[in-house]
Amino acid sequence: MEKDIKRVYISEEQLAEGVEKIARSLSDDYKDKRPLMVCILKGSIVFFSDLIRKMDIGLDIDFLKASSYGAQTFSSGVVNIKQDLTADISGRHVVLVEDIIDSGRTLSILKEYFAKRNPASVKICTLLDKPMRRVTALEPDYKAFDIDDEFVVGYGLDFNEKYRNLPYVGILKEEAYK
Repeated sequence: MEKDIKRVYISEEQLAEGVEKIARSLSDDYKDKRPLMVCILKGSIVFFSDLIRKMDIGLDIDFLKASSYGAQTFSSGVVNIKQDLTADISGRHVVLVEDIIDSGRTLSILKEYFAKRNPASVKICTLLDKPMRRVTALEPDYKAFDIDDEFVVGYGLDFNEKYRNLPYVGILKEEAYK
């Protein structure tokens, strides 16, 4: 895997600091609310696991499996929900935890999808944000890093199901995905 990485973009240490920062903010904002933290599978699982372990408040968790990429390096704009939540979110404070926001299409659709279920609130938390790629008005409520327009993998992010287990976020060499 390492041979396919052009360079480390965000180190393990930087990731830990970013996760800690968001965990503190979420813990402060939701200290008396017991939020439902929703992990958007599969890419956000590593970030999600580290994040909830750093939060020092009561919370619940659930999982949603949605896809808009397939084996491509860009979102198709069509969101396919492969596994829905098991929890009733009516009246709940919901935090959607995502690995990366690119175009914003997927999370815009998911936010609307959840809003129809009468939650108290729906907020978006992301590890990585590519604001220059945004085609929607969506902005995350919590984010660790803004990144350049690079194709990144590691720390849960993949290309065609590979590289998720790298302990850092790295830029994938173009020849690895072309």
